[in-house]
Amino acid sequence: MAATPEELLGLMEPAPPSPSVLLDHPSITHGDSEPPQDDPNLEYISRMLMEEDIVDKFFYQYPDHPKLLQAEQPFAQILSGAATTPSNSEETSSSAPDKLASTLLPSGGNNTEIVVSRFFSREVQDPTFFLNGTCLVEPNSKGSTSMDMLSMAFFRGIEEANMFLPTENAVVAGRRRKNRFDMGGEMEAGLGRRSKQIVVLVHADSDEEATALEKLDRLILNGYDMYLNEMQEVARFTLDKQNKAAQLSIYRRRGVRPMAVTDLETLLIRCAEAVASNDRRSAHDLLEQVKWHSSPTGDGRQRLAHYFAKGLEARLAGTGSQLYHAFMGKPASVVELIKGYHLFMAACCFLKVALLFSNKIIYNAIAGRRRLHIVHYGINTGFQWPKLLRWLADREGGPPEVRITGINNPQPGLHPAEQIEEAGRRLTNCASQFGVPFKFHAIASKAEAVRAEDLHIDPDEVLVVNSVFFFRILMDESLTFDKVSPRDMVLNTIRKMKPAVFVQSVVNGAYSAAFFMTRFREALYYFTALFDVMETTIPRDNDKRLLVERDIFARSAVNMIACEGVDRVERSQNYREWQARNQRAGLRQLPLDPDIVLMLKDTVKNEYHKNFTINEDHRWLLQGWKGRVLCAHAAWAADDANGSEVT
Repeated sequence: MAATPEELLGLMEPAPPSPSVLLDHPSITHGDSEPPQDDPNLEYISRMLMEEDIVDKFFYQYPDHPKLLQAEQPFAQILSGAATTPSNSEETSSSAPDKLASTLLPSGGNNTEIVVSRFFSREVQDPTFFLNGTCLVEPNSKGSTSMDMLSMAFFRGIEEANMFLPTENAVVAGRRRKNRFDMGGEMEAGLGRRSKQIVVLVHADSDEEATALEKLDRLILNGYDMYLNEMQEVARFTLDKQNKAAQLSIYRRRGVRPMAVTDLETLLIRCAEAVASNDRRSAHDLLEQVKWHSSPTGDGRQRLAHYFAKGLEARLAGTGSQLYHAFMGKPASVVELIKGYHLFMAACCFLKVALLFSNKIIYNAIAGRRRLHIVHYGINTGFQWPKLLRWLADREGGPPEVRITGINNPQPGLHPAEQIEEAGRRLTNCASQFGVPFKFHAIASKAEAVRAEDLHIDPDEVLVVNSVFFFRILMDESLTFDKVSPRDMVLNTIRKMKPAVFVQSVVNGAYSAAFFMTRFREALYYFTALFDVMETTIPRDNDKRLLVERDIFARSAVNMIACEGVDRVERSQNYREWQARNQRAGLRQLPLDPDIVLMLKDTVKNEYHKNFTINEDHRWLLQGWKGRVLCAHAAWAADDANGSEVT
């Protein structure tokens, strides 16, 4: 069969070998052998082909199939020859196998033709005693073949022939039909039906998806308590690191100097300066040096340099948007991403403190009330809320009625709200298990396009607005000089909602400056701290660490470095700038609850590395690493007396 244009261009993986090779394959010839590990779909195809009723199904659905009629012709000649001219039975029996072999098999010599020739050779007169190329018993010494033996061979031949006749090449057709099914579905030429292999493969994918969803439901249901193993691994690794550091200190006191390493930070800054000035020759030379000394599986500095070099290279080539969308277009599965979040929460206290801070404030706000409405900007998987739902289910007096409105940017494709609705489905199941009355409303829209009227606010509900690190991707005024910036539009909407409390967690990074070098230096310092956290607390060979660094840290860093204009969505500000912006929008900052602050400080001190810091400043709860503030948390309420809408 001629190769398709896709196969010639290398866009489609090469087809597997023909059935002639697969006749000797363990998955077909030996029932106890497992299918090859590199293609699990073969297991389902083989199982389908070995079904006992496949012959009856095929005869019933396609009684006049041309290929089937062609395969039946030599057998019809055998029967007609045996009935009319008994004297020619020997000639007929010897010629029919040749016709059958030519019908079943393609031209050209191969292993299968050798097996078939032996199968029908005169040396083995009784094919019923010949299986898988092995003679099970000695043939008839007289060389005579009875009509019964011939009939048994005939029906056995039908069974074996029909195992391959429906698709000519079962494995090739199954894989090609799966590809056609994924691309929109085309009927296989000459068959007039969709292959049964497609159904099997779809069911297999559905089973795998169902298993993944069950795992995700368990992860969501357990909230951020399901990382005890990760915490133990982090604790052991941190202790080993501290012991090695102590040994290194002893070696230094004894006069032993560590091996010199390349200053990757200096190389990156020099390379960024060359890129900013469009000095391509120097930039290429420096990029080669950075690439030589960096690796995605090295230490923290090498991993940071690897991803920053990718961003600089894309900026120099003008392909920053394509690189960022490549990161966005091939994300990890939701299950793996949730596992990565759990590991990150076990190693780094930032996310856990943010979620606990928000949930504790909301729990206190609903005290003595029976109805709660949470407006969540930037909801993704919704794994923040099972913890709060469990608290509310166990509170004295019974749980309140809970309503969550999830707002997030629409996803590309035909179902822009699919991710949010999936989060709502899981949260609904979770609330049902806890016995909490629950409703969920999904809004797939840009945050600045949502109005207070769209939320159906009920005065009898306790309204809470929540945002955890989401406002960093809101567009600022750098692209809207003559209009209200999207950030101010969202804050104005929150003020109009008049929530009981607005809980805000922000990334304390100043890498949203208009000048590239200022932005690059701030991003370098910020992400250096994050990669140092991972290097200090998580082993290098941990797959989840690679996932977090690639799909969370690197994606943000590449967008900040390689993209400009509307393509640059990472625009974080420090917490003092957010404080001034919120106050201009008419929001009043609430004092921190001392009990919550004490509880969070004890959590960080008792469960995390000693280099994590947690402090207070101007009613903000600050978190950092080795003295550098990386995120901040605060609570706000509408200030109708003094606030005025930002215009």
